[in-house]
Amino acid sequence: MNLDPASLDPISNVVPEAKTSIQVIERMMRLLDSLAAHSDPVSLKELARGTELHPSTAHRILNDMVTCRLVDRSDPGTYRLGMRLLELGNLVKARLSVRDAALGPMRDLHRLTGQTVNLSVRQGDEIVYIERAYSERSGMQVVRAIGGRAPLHLTSVGKLFLAADEATRVRAYATRTGLAGHTQNSITDLTKLERELVHVREQMCARDNEELELGVRCIAAGIYDDTAKLVAGLSLSAPADRLQDSWLHHLSETSLQISRALGYAMATAAAAT
Repeated sequence: MNLDPASLDPISNVVPEAKTSIQVIERMMRLLDSLAAHSDPVSLKELARGTELHPSTAHRILNDMVTCRLVDRSDPGTYRLGMRLLELGNLVKARLSVRDAALGPMRDLHRLTGQTVNLSVRQGDEIVYIERAYSERSGMQVVRAIGGRAPLHLTSVGKLFLAADEATRVRAYATRTGLAGHTQNSITDLTKLERELVHVREQMCARDNEELELGVRCIAAGIYDDTAKLVAGLSLSAPADRLQDSWLHHLSETSLQISRALGYAMATAAAAT
């Protein structure tokens, strides 16, 4: 993007719109910090005074944060931190604890198989790779970077999450995404996807048969937390002609080891069923 020097702030060399956006974020954070310092709902007058913002400015930003559920409006004219922050905090906590619990077992699994091991979580209609264990000797031509994303229906871990969804949610996902494919092996038909998900539920594992990337096959097993909720997936990626079914046992044992570190108990889950 080419910027006209005349459009820059003469002092900070920041585009005015960008400067305004940063200023709004800074003010929003001041309001959140002020709310966090109080256990009870806080009045607009007190928030404006504590953050040194004009009441009308504080009111406008607070209204936007109420819309986003970052802030809840209690009694008229008073505010408190919103439930959305709790939801986001729990997500961050879960993902960080999953990564911490998984890193050692992932490295052990990589040493055992010599193949790339990926840890992924769901974010909307995609999976996000949050950790990996690999080496150049794995023979993989492409190793997806941490932070990379991929559609649920094209990945082994993504299929685990879809299999955990109700049928109506799977159909809604298909409608939203159109089940776009990346290779000739990609599942782009809802009926075929539903059949695939039946197998995933029966076998407690999922496969990617060169559906995301030609030449690469994957197998995945789920990672569960102390409430038996699927929170992440562990997958083995290998060149299509090297993937061994015998690795599935090691993969399942590793994912169970990580799940137990998160508080998941097989006995409790079995008793519940």
